[in-house]
Amino acid sequence: MADEELDKGTDAAATQDEAQKAWDKPDTQADDDATETTESDDTAADQKDADEAGQKESDDEDLDLPMDKIEALLSADNTDKKSMSPQLRRVAQRQAENSKRVEETIKGTKANPSWFVPLFCFLMILGLAWAVVYYLTSKYPIPGIGAWNLLIAFCIVMVGFIMTMWWR
Repeated sequence: MADEELDKGTDAAATQDEAQKAWDKPDTQADDDATETTESDDTAADQKDADEAGQKESDDEDLDLPMDKIEALLSADNTDKKSMSPQLRRVAQRQAENSKRVEETIKGTKANPSWFVPLFCFLMILGLAWAVVYYLTSKYPIPGIGAWNLLIAFCIVMVGFIMTMWWR
């Protein structure tokens, strides 16, 4: 009796392996092999599809709700939980958890002043312009200091880039 069950188990595993091999073959070979498949291959593939569908069914239980009910639930402030189906209760609970999480995240963030972004953008552009002017004229923006103009341009650009690290 145990040997028969073992043989049935190995036969089922073999048919599943054959079905997987047929599935993995390129389309040209699969078309040639389609005439050679047996009913056991088809039943093994159907069983595999049914198992996958059973797993997805638990994940997708909320998807069979009408969208108008979900929208009404989300837009309503006070809802009677006793009159809701279990699926709608789960949707309402998830929405409440997500709203709470978003509110906590917003409370924890700090914003920069409105002048912060324009200032660091201006500094980076000013440093670039400083270097371009020096390369084109080779004595301006500050005459008499020579290549130190490039150091000044580099420092201005770096201050702008360093400010980006504190941008929130």
